Amino acid sequence: MEKLITYNEIHRLRKEGFSNSAIAKKLKISRNRVIEYGKMTPDEFYLFAISLQSRGKKLDPFREKILEWLKEHPDLSGAQVFDWLEEKLEFSSVSEGTVRNYVNELRESYHIPKVISEREFSAVPELPMGQQIQVDFGQTKVPKLDGTYIRLYFIGFILAHSRYKYVEWLDRPFRANDLIRMHENAFHYFEGMSKNTSV
Repeated sequence: MEKLITYNEIHRLRKEGFSNSAIAKKLKISRNRVIEYGKMTPDEFYLFAISLQSRGKKLDPFREKILEWLKEHPDLSGAQVFDWLEEKLEFSSVSEGTVRNYVNELRESYHIPKVISEREFSAVPELPMGQQIQVDFGQTKVPKLDGTYIRLYFIGFILAHSRYKYVEWLDRPFRANDLIRMHENAFHYFEGMSKNTSV
């Protein structure tokens, strides 16, 4: 019933001229969910809703644990939940996309909107050589030869004094073991460790 209300609200707001992002914000659901429901006809949505009721999901045994994580950390992303399932519960039988969809459904069902953490920026004081490495993360979309795009994720290490840089890239979100390996690679590249590391 709740999904039906959401489906009807999405189509009502679309007719009133609201964008997918605006609808997602109003209904406190993901933009992907708005797009997914927005493409369905009433008959398609009915079959979809029936299929959800009649099938179990691989992540159902971890439902309570995932809910616990989301309630404690409202800014948790689907990618982070995917990592925690692998690292904390040693479960890796589903794709990251499946986890992301499951997380979005739990957020919608239990009214747990994703909290966007605002980053605070401040000037870093000039430090002597060897005192500090700054670490930052980012992502970008780059074109492929077939005209489609791929999202790439990167981590950058910068020596605070000399601004000497080291960067690594991945075609998926970082996991904890990636970050450990990349830190070790950066220290090897710089031929040593600084006294401090700031993120």
